[in-house]
Amino acid sequence: MNLIKVLFITLGLTLTANAANAQQKVGSVNTEDIFASLSEVTTIGTTIDNLTKSKQAEIEKMIGDYQTKLQAAQAKEKTLSEANKEAVTKELMAAQTELQTLGKKIEDSRAQAAKDISAKQSELYTPLQQKVKSVISAVAKERGLNFIFDTSFHESNNLVYTDGSEDITALVKTKLGATATPAKPAGKSK
Repeated sequence: MNLIKVLFITLGLTLTANAANAQQKVGSVNTEDIFASLSEVTTIGTTIDNLTKSKQAEIEKMIGDYQTKLQAAQAKEKTLSEANKEAVTKELMAAQTELQTLGKKIEDSRAQAAKDISAKQSELYTPLQQKVKSVISAVAKERGLNFIFDTSFHESNNLVYTDGSEDITALVKTKLGATATPAKPAGKSK
């Protein structure tokens, strides 16, 4: 009889412990709203825009040089006659080679510019993303939340209904020192 009591008590304690562990608290956050309110995002955007404009100006200069040389070659071609055929043909061949080289250089510069801009974006945004993520984690721990859903990307997550979760967007923004902008409602989906 005592053994049965011990088994029931043990079973009862196990079930109580499992029930306590089963109560998971869920929260939500709108990272789009958070990033929109951070002054660092504006600064990063300006830096990326300036880099993009600088790279574009370099490429446009090369295109201008290409067009000038192309026009010079076309003008030279018009001077082609039987008397100077051999000399002009050599000059045109050299111009064609130079134009091909310039065309390749322009394409390479475009590809390199895209890589440079992407690298700069990664360099500037990654630390900010990590900072936001760590603040979200800290707020979630403070609030005793087990799961946080990002409500800014409705198409990419499985969050269908958010009424039962705690929205920590404002708390995260406060900890980050972000400007207060009205949050878009997460909305209750079907």
